[in-house]
Amino acid sequence: MILITGGAGFIGTNFILDWVRYSDEVIINLDKLTYAGNLQNLTSLADNPQHIFTHGDICDREKVTALLNRYQPRAIIHMAAESHVDRSIHGPEDFVQTNITGTFRLLDATHHYWKNLTPPQKIDFRFLHVSTDEVFGSLDQQAPAFTENHCLRPNSPYSASKAASDCLVRAYFHTYGLPVLTTHCSNNYGAYQFPEKLIPLMIANALAGKPLPVYGDGQQIRDWLYVNDHCSAIRCVLEQGQPGETYNIGGWNEKPNLEIVHTICDILQTYQPADYHALITFITDRPGHDRRYAIDARKIERELGWKPAETFATGIEKTVRWYLENQDWVANVQSGDYRKWVEINYDGRSIQ
Repeated sequence: MILITGGAGFIGTNFILDWVRYSDEVIINLDKLTYAGNLQNLTSLADNPQHIFTHGDICDREKVTALLNRYQPRAIIHMAAESHVDRSIHGPEDFVQTNITGTFRLLDATHHYWKNLTPPQKIDFRFLHVSTDEVFGSLDQQAPAFTENHCLRPNSPYSASKAASDCLVRAYFHTYGLPVLTTHCSNNYGAYQFPEKLIPLMIANALAGKPLPVYGDGQQIRDWLYVNDHCSAIRCVLEQGQPGETYNIGGWNEKPNLEIVHTICDILQTYQPADYHALITFITDRPGHDRRYAIDARKIERELGWKPAETFATGIEKTVRWYLENQDWVANVQSGDYRKWVEINYDGRSIQ
Protein backbone atom coordinates (compact mmCIF):
# COMPACT_ATOMS: atom_id res chain seq x y z
CA MET A 1 0.00 0.00 0.00
CA ILE A 2 0.97 3.64 -0.34
CA LEU A 3 0.38 6.73 1.82
CA ILE A 4 -0.68 10.10 0.40
CA THR A 5 -0.75 13.37 2.33
CA GLY A 6 -3.32 15.99 1.37
CA GLY A 7 -5.50 13.49 -0.44
CA ALA A 8 -8.74 15.42 0.15
CA GLY A 9 -7.48 18.46 -1.75
CA PHE A 10 -7.79 19.21 -5.44
CA ILE A 11 -4.85 17.26 -6.87
CA GLY A 12 -4.99 14.64 -4.12
CA THR A 13 -8.66 13.91 -4.81
CA ASN A 14 -8.04 13.40 -8.49
CA PHE A 15 -4.97 11.28 -7.78
CA ILE A 16 -6.87 8.95 -5.41
CA LEU A 17 -9.80 8.57 -7.80
CA ASP A 18 -7.38 7.73 -10.61
CA TRP A 19 -5.36 5.41 -8.36
CA VAL A 20 -8.43 3.34 -7.49
CA ARG A 21 -9.36 3.29 -11.17
CA TYR A 22 -5.97 2.04 -12.37
CA SER A 23 -4.60 0.07 -9.41
CA ASP A 24 -5.83 -2.48 -6.89
CA GLU A 25 -3.35 -1.28 -4.24
CA VAL A 26 -4.63 0.26 -1.00
CA ILE A 27 -4.04 3.99 -0.51
CA ILE A 28 -3.98 5.64 2.94
CA ASN A 29 -5.08 9.26 2.86
CA LEU A 30 -3.76 11.58 5.61
CA ASP A 31 -5.42 15.00 5.45
CA LYS A 32 -5.91 17.82 7.96
CA LEU A 33 -9.13 18.92 6.20
CA THR A 34 -8.42 22.63 6.08
CA TYR A 35 -10.69 24.90 4.02
CA ALA A 36 -9.46 23.31 0.75
CA GLY A 37 -9.73 19.71 1.91
CA ASN A 38 -13.13 18.20 1.23
CA LEU A 39 -14.07 14.59 1.95
CA GLN A 40 -17.21 15.04 -0.15
CA ASN A 41 -14.88 14.77 -3.13
CA LEU A 42 -14.32 11.12 -2.21
CA THR A 43 -17.85 10.02 -1.32
CA SER A 44 -17.77 7.53 -4.19
CA LEU A 45 -15.11 5.63 -2.22
CA ALA A 46 -16.94 5.67 1.11
CA ASP A 47 -17.43 1.90 1.10
CA ASN A 48 -14.30 1.04 -0.83
CA PRO A 49 -11.68 -0.71 1.36
CA GLN A 50 -9.00 0.40 -1.08
CA HIS A 51 -9.19 3.95 0.35
CA ILE A 52 -8.40 4.47 4.04
CA PHE A 53 -8.89 8.01 5.33
CA THR A 54 -7.13 9.33 8.43
CA HIS A 55 -7.75 12.82 9.77
CA GLY A 56 -4.46 14.34 10.84
CA ASP A 57 -1.74 16.93 10.39
CA ILE A 58 1.68 16.22 8.85
CA CYS A 59 3.12 18.41 11.62
CA ASP A 60 1.96 15.78 14.12
CA ARG A 61 5.07 13.60 14.27
CA GLU A 62 3.46 10.97 16.53
CA LYS A 63 0.46 10.61 14.22
CA VAL A 64 2.67 10.17 11.16
CA THR A 65 4.92 7.66 12.93
CA ALA A 66 1.92 5.63 14.10
CA LEU A 67 0.52 5.52 10.55
CA LEU A 68 3.83 4.37 9.09
CA ASN A 69 4.27 1.67 11.69
CA ARG A 70 0.69 0.45 11.36
CA TYR A 71 0.35 0.33 7.57
CA GLN A 72 3.97 -0.17 6.43
CA PRO A 73 3.56 1.69 3.12
CA ARG A 74 5.97 1.03 0.27
CA ALA A 75 5.79 4.68 -0.81
CA ILE A 76 4.69 8.13 0.33
CA ILE A 77 3.30 10.77 -2.01
CA HIS A 78 3.57 14.13 -0.28
CA MET A 79 0.95 16.57 -1.59
CA ALA A 80 -0.19 18.27 1.62
CA ALA A 81 0.56 21.99 1.30
CA GLU A 82 -0.78 25.48 1.61
CA SER A 83 -0.75 26.50 -2.04
CA HIS A 84 -2.53 29.79 -2.76
CA VAL A 85 -0.22 32.74 -3.42
CA ASP A 86 -2.74 35.40 -2.41
CA ARG A 87 -3.37 33.68 0.92
CA SER A 88 0.40 33.50 1.51
CA ILE A 89 0.64 37.26 1.03
CA HIS A 90 -2.07 37.92 3.62
CA GLY A 91 -0.94 35.22 6.07
CA PRO A 92 2.49 33.66 5.40
CA GLU A 93 2.88 31.88 8.74
CA ASP A 94 0.51 29.04 7.84
CA PHE A 95 2.66 28.39 4.76
CA VAL A 96 5.85 28.22 6.80
CA GLN A 97 4.22 25.88 9.31
CA THR A 98 2.70 23.42 6.82
CA ASN A 99 5.09 23.55 3.90
CA ILE A 100 8.37 23.75 5.81
CA THR A 101 7.81 22.41 9.33
CA GLY A 102 5.29 19.83 8.13
CA THR A 103 7.55 18.57 5.37
CA PHE A 104 10.48 18.35 7.79
CA ARG A 105 8.53 16.31 10.33
CA LEU A 106 7.15 14.03 7.64
CA LEU A 107 10.63 13.50 6.21
CA ASP A 108 12.16 12.85 9.61
CA ALA A 109 9.49 10.32 10.60
CA THR A 110 9.84 8.67 7.19
CA HIS A 111 13.60 8.46 7.55
CA HIS A 112 13.34 6.63 10.88
CA TYR A 113 10.70 4.31 9.45
CA TRP A 114 12.78 3.61 6.33
CA LYS A 115 15.93 2.79 8.33
CA ASN A 116 14.16 -0.14 9.96
CA LEU A 117 12.88 -1.74 6.76
CA THR A 118 14.47 -4.88 5.37
CA PRO A 119 17.17 -4.30 2.72
CA PRO A 120 14.83 -5.19 -0.20
CA GLN A 121 12.10 -2.94 1.24
CA LYS A 122 14.57 -0.07 1.64
CA ILE A 123 15.61 -0.36 -1.99
CA ASP A 124 12.01 -0.37 -3.23
CA PHE A 125 10.73 2.44 -0.98
CA ARG A 126 10.04 5.92 -2.43
CA PHE A 127 9.19 9.34 -0.99
CA LEU A 128 7.68 11.47 -3.78
CA HIS A 129 7.50 15.20 -3.05
CA VAL A 130 5.04 17.16 -5.21
CA SER A 131 6.24 20.72 -5.75
CA THR A 132 5.61 23.63 -8.11
CA ASP A 133 7.25 25.56 -10.93
CA GLU A 134 6.79 28.72 -8.83
CA VAL A 135 9.96 27.89 -6.88
CA PHE A 136 11.94 28.93 -9.98
CA GLY A 137 10.67 32.52 -9.94
CA SER A 138 9.63 34.58 -12.95
CA LEU A 139 10.77 34.32 -16.57
CA ASP A 140 11.24 37.06 -19.12
CA GLN A 141 9.04 36.86 -22.21
CA GLN A 142 11.73 35.32 -24.43
CA ALA A 143 13.61 33.28 -21.80
CA PRO A 144 13.80 29.50 -22.19
CA ALA A 145 11.43 27.43 -20.05
CA PHE A 146 12.37 26.11 -16.61
CA THR A 147 14.42 22.93 -16.65
CA GLU A 148 15.13 20.72 -13.66
CA ASN A 149 18.50 22.48 -13.24
CA HIS A 150 17.04 25.97 -13.02
CA CYS A 151 18.03 27.90 -9.88
CA LEU A 152 15.44 28.31 -7.14
CA ARG A 153 14.40 31.98 -7.06
CA PRO A 154 11.01 32.14 -5.29
CA ASN A 155 9.23 35.48 -5.14
CA SER A 156 6.21 34.89 -2.87
CA PRO A 157 5.88 33.51 0.67
CA TYR A 158 4.16 30.47 -0.87
CA SER A 159 6.90 29.70 -3.39
CA ALA A 160 9.61 30.43 -0.80
CA SER A 161 8.06 27.87 1.55
CA LYS A 162 7.87 25.29 -1.24
CA ALA A 163 11.49 25.98 -2.25
CA ALA A 164 12.51 25.38 1.37
CA SER A 165 10.64 22.07 1.38
CA ASP A 166 12.37 21.10 -1.88
CA CYS A 167 15.73 21.73 -0.24
CA LEU A 168 14.81 19.63 2.79
CA VAL A 169 13.82 16.72 0.53
CA ARG A 170 17.10 17.05 -1.36
CA ALA A 171 19.03 17.11 1.93
CA TYR A 172 17.42 13.91 3.18
CA PHE A 173 18.57 12.17 0.02
CA HIS A 174 22.14 13.43 0.04
CA THR A 175 22.65 13.20 3.82
CA TYR A 176 20.70 10.10 4.77
CA GLY A 177 20.17 8.26 1.50
CA LEU A 178 16.37 8.42 1.74
CA PRO A 179 15.12 7.47 -1.75
CA VAL A 180 13.27 10.64 -2.67
CA LEU A 181 11.73 11.94 -5.89
CA THR A 182 10.66 15.53 -6.56
CA THR A 183 8.26 16.81 -9.20
CA HIS A 184 7.68 20.41 -10.26
CA CYS A 185 4.33 20.93 -11.95
CA SER A 186 2.85 23.89 -13.78
CA ASN A 187 -0.60 25.39 -13.10
CA ASN A 188 -3.16 22.60 -12.65
CA TYR A 189 -6.82 22.85 -13.59
CA GLY A 190 -9.73 20.42 -13.65
CA ALA A 191 -12.51 18.97 -11.50
CA TYR A 192 -12.72 19.61 -7.73
CA GLN A 193 -10.47 22.68 -7.72
CA PHE A 194 -11.36 25.11 -4.93
CA PRO A 195 -12.84 28.29 -6.44
CA GLU A 196 -10.12 30.63 -5.20
CA LYS A 197 -7.91 29.68 -8.16
CA LEU A 198 -8.28 31.41 -11.52
CA ILE A 199 -10.27 28.93 -13.62
CA PRO A 200 -12.91 27.77 -11.09
CA LEU A 201 -13.23 31.33 -9.76
CA MET A 202 -14.02 32.65 -13.23
CA ILE A 203 -16.53 29.87 -13.89
CA ALA A 204 -18.31 30.34 -10.56
CA ASN A 205 -18.42 34.13 -10.81
CA ALA A 206 -19.59 34.09 -14.42
CA LEU A 207 -22.47 31.75 -13.65
CA ALA A 208 -23.44 33.98 -10.72
CA GLY A 209 -23.26 37.14 -12.84
CA LYS A 210 -20.44 38.51 -10.69
CA PRO A 211 -17.34 40.44 -11.89
CA LEU A 212 -14.47 38.36 -13.29
CA PRO A 213 -11.47 39.92 -11.51
CA VAL A 214 -8.30 40.00 -13.63
CA TYR A 215 -5.05 41.18 -12.03
CA GLY A 216 -3.23 44.04 -13.75
CA ASP A 217 -3.29 43.75 -17.54
CA GLY A 218 -4.01 40.01 -17.48
CA GLN A 219 -0.91 39.21 -19.51
CA GLN A 220 0.76 37.03 -16.87
CA ILE A 221 1.69 33.80 -18.65
CA ARG A 222 1.35 30.34 -17.15
CA ASP A 223 1.74 26.80 -18.48
CA TRP A 224 -1.54 24.93 -17.93
CA LEU A 225 -1.64 21.24 -16.98
CA TYR A 226 -4.84 19.20 -16.84
CA VAL A 227 -4.98 17.60 -13.39
CA ASN A 228 -5.51 14.03 -14.65
CA ASP A 229 -2.39 14.37 -16.78
CA HIS A 230 -0.54 15.47 -13.65
CA CYS A 231 -1.82 12.40 -11.81
CA SER A 232 -0.64 10.05 -14.55
CA ALA A 233 2.78 11.72 -14.48
CA ILE A 234 3.07 11.23 -10.72
CA ARG A 235 2.26 7.54 -11.08
CA CYS A 236 4.89 7.32 -13.79
CA VAL A 237 7.56 9.02 -11.65
CA LEU A 238 6.67 6.86 -8.65
CA GLU A 239 7.20 3.64 -10.58
CA GLN A 240 10.05 4.61 -12.90
CA GLY A 241 11.79 7.69 -11.46
CA GLN A 242 15.35 7.47 -10.20
CA PRO A 243 15.91 8.31 -6.49
CA GLY A 244 17.37 11.77 -6.00
CA GLU A 245 16.07 13.04 -9.35
CA THR A 246 13.61 15.83 -10.06
CA TYR A 247 11.12 15.82 -12.93
CA ASN A 248 9.26 18.77 -14.42
CA ILE A 249 5.62 18.09 -15.31
CA GLY A 250 4.00 20.52 -17.75
CA GLY A 251 1.20 20.69 -20.25
CA TRP A 252 3.04 22.55 -23.05
CA ASN A 253 0.26 25.17 -22.85
CA GLU A 254 1.67 28.65 -22.22
CA LYS A 255 -1.18 31.15 -22.17
CA PRO A 256 -1.81 34.59 -20.62
CA ASN A 257 -4.44 34.77 -17.90
CA LEU A 258 -6.69 37.07 -19.92
CA GLU A 259 -6.85 34.55 -22.77
CA ILE A 260 -7.89 31.88 -20.25
CA VAL A 261 -10.73 34.09 -19.02
CA HIS A 262 -11.97 34.81 -22.55
CA THR A 263 -11.84 31.09 -23.38
CA ILE A 264 -13.96 30.26 -20.34
CA CYS A 265 -16.49 32.93 -21.35
CA ASP A 266 -16.66 31.52 -24.89
CA ILE A 267 -17.29 27.97 -23.65
CA LEU A 268 -19.92 29.06 -21.13
CA GLN A 269 -21.76 30.93 -23.87
CA THR A 270 -22.24 27.70 -25.79
CA TYR A 271 -23.97 26.08 -22.79
CA GLN A 272 -25.73 28.98 -21.08
CA PRO A 273 -25.81 32.00 -23.41
CA ALA A 274 -25.00 35.34 -21.75
CA ASP A 275 -22.54 38.19 -22.22
CA TYR A 276 -19.90 36.84 -19.86
CA HIS A 277 -17.12 38.89 -21.47
CA ALA A 278 -18.81 42.05 -20.16
CA LEU A 279 -18.12 40.84 -16.61
CA ILE A 280 -14.32 40.98 -17.04
CA THR A 281 -12.97 43.55 -14.57
CA PHE A 282 -9.32 44.60 -14.35
CA ILE A 283 -8.18 45.15 -10.76
CA THR A 284 -4.99 46.19 -8.98
CA ASP A 285 -2.27 43.62 -9.54
CA ARG A 286 -1.08 41.18 -6.90
CA PRO A 287 2.09 42.35 -5.04
CA GLY A 288 5.20 40.76 -6.56
CA HIS A 289 3.17 39.01 -9.26
CA ASP A 290 5.44 36.76 -11.35
CA ARG A 291 5.11 37.61 -15.03
CA ARG A 292 5.71 34.25 -16.66
CA TYR A 293 6.19 30.57 -15.82
CA ALA A 294 7.05 27.95 -18.39
CA ILE A 295 7.92 24.28 -17.91
CA ASP A 296 10.35 22.31 -20.05
CA ALA A 297 8.97 18.78 -19.65
CA ARG A 298 11.34 17.03 -22.06
CA LYS A 299 13.20 15.10 -19.35
CA ILE A 300 10.17 13.15 -18.13
CA GLU A 301 9.20 12.35 -21.73
CA ARG A 302 12.73 11.35 -22.70
CA GLU A 303 13.58 9.27 -19.63
CA LEU A 304 10.18 7.95 -18.48
CA GLY A 305 8.07 8.13 -21.63
CA TRP A 306 5.40 10.43 -20.19
CA LYS A 307 3.66 13.27 -21.99
CA PRO A 308 0.26 14.92 -21.45
CA ALA A 309 -2.79 13.34 -23.06
CA GLU A 310 -4.93 16.49 -23.06
CA THR A 311 -4.53 19.68 -25.08
CA PHE A 312 -5.69 22.85 -23.39
CA ALA A 313 -8.72 22.92 -25.68
CA THR A 314 -9.88 19.45 -24.62
CA GLY A 315 -8.96 19.91 -20.96
CA ILE A 316 -10.69 23.26 -20.47
CA GLU A 317 -13.83 22.00 -22.22
CA LYS A 318 -14.00 19.03 -19.80
CA THR A 319 -13.34 21.34 -16.86
CA VAL A 320 -16.04 23.89 -17.66
CA ARG A 321 -18.53 21.12 -18.31
CA TRP A 322 -17.71 19.50 -14.93
CA TYR A 323 -18.40 22.75 -13.06
CA LEU A 324 -21.65 23.24 -14.96
CA GLU A 325 -22.74 19.74 -14.00
CA ASN A 326 -21.63 20.07 -10.37
CA GLN A 327 -22.89 23.46 -9.29
CA ASP A 328 -24.10 22.01 -5.98
CA TRP A 329 -20.48 21.11 -5.16
CA VAL A 330 -19.39 24.69 -5.88
CA ALA A 331 -22.18 26.09 -3.71
CA ASN A 332 -21.25 23.76 -0.85
CA VAL A 333 -17.58 24.80 -0.78
CA GLN A 334 -18.42 28.50 -0.98
CA SER A 335 -18.95 28.67 2.78
CA GLY A 336 -18.77 31.62 5.12
CA ASP A 337 -14.99 31.20 5.30
CA TYR A 338 -14.79 31.37 1.51
CA ARG A 339 -16.89 34.53 1.36
CA LYS A 340 -14.74 36.12 4.06
CA TRP A 341 -11.62 35.32 2.04
CA VAL A 342 -13.08 36.85 -1.12
CA GLU A 343 -13.81 40.03 0.81
CA ILE A 344 -10.25 40.17 2.20
CA ASN A 345 -8.56 39.57 -1.14
CA TYR A 346 -10.77 41.36 -3.65
CA ASP A 347 -12.97 44.00 -2.03
CA GLY A 348 -10.08 46.32 -1.22
CA ARG A 349 -8.62 46.27 -4.73
CA SER A 350 -9.26 49.25 -6.99
CA ILE A 351 -10.76 48.77 -10.45
CA GLN A 352 -8.45 49.89 -13.24
